[in-house]
Amino acid sequence: MTAANPAQRAPKRIDRVPLGILYMLGATVMFAACSAISKWQVASYSFVEVLIFRSGISLLTCAALILPRTGLSVFRTHRLRDHAGRSATQAVAQSCIIIAFSLMPLAGAVAINFAAPLFATVVAALWLKEKVGFARGSALVVGFFGVLLVAAPGADSFRIGALFALANAVLYGSVTAAVRGMTATESAETLTMYQMVFLTAFFALALPVTGFAWPTAEDATAMTVNGVLNGLGQYWWTRALLLAPPSAVGPFYYFSLVWALVLGFLFWDDVPTFALLAGSAIVVGSGLFLLWHESGKKQLATDEPL
Repeated sequence: MTAANPAQRAPKRIDRVPLGILYMLGATVMFAACSAISKWQVASYSFVEVLIFRSGISLLTCAALILPRTGLSVFRTHRLRDHAGRSATQAVAQSCIIIAFSLMPLAGAVAINFAAPLFATVVAALWLKEKVGFARGSALVVGFFGVLLVAAPGADSFRIGALFALANAVLYGSVTAAVRGMTATESAETLTMYQMVFLTAFFALALPVTGFAWPTAEDATAMTVNGVLNGLGQYWWTRALLLAPPSAVGPFYYFSLVWALVLGFLFWDDVPTFALLAGSAIVVGSGLFLLWHESGKKQLATDEPL
């Protein structure tokens, strides 16, 4: 019996791509639902309380999905300080986006968040000394113009919310750039578990400062669902990148904006303006161009979404 040649084995590899795309689409639905629930909950509870529930339940969800396969070996690392620093920055970023949800339409905050890859490029250039080049530089300039279109129109509260959303994008972009050095030694499961552990710890420490209000049964259920969906989304997102290259599944992450537009219209009567749609299209287009450009150079970095 002769061994199958590489050409005969190739279709099995290709068949993994559609499954990876399905995982990514499922993750975008989970993340959009989490954003909508968080926007609803932050109107009645402090943003820290919303986040401690979400991160704590997400930790339990991810542990149930990951630990049966990896055991406690998933926590084996020589970069504990890097995990803590990355998670601390991410805790501030998540706080900013939750505050932004309370001050502006859901789709606007999500659209500005898509500028994170642009800021990741800037941070990588300054910190990792990566060359920007003409293609990257052009994408940055065009992308920032899109952010300005999304952020500028509307009332003062919209502008304040846009500043928080922009702060989230900058911080998340810096986290993405920082993780590039960690992926060489840390698995996706290790990164995910340490992220959840440290986020839960950080928000628990901050909770006495912002205060705690006992949620009603309905709100407690919503917060629990929020955490489960977030944890499931994180796991599906990771699975998508394990099954298919980022260049294949990455573009489908931008479907989060579609779901955010739909949810914002259904639950908050947010009618998207021309500036929002045009700016979102520019930001998404710039991000997709960077994704294509970086994938072609095999330098695309991957990290978990907010």
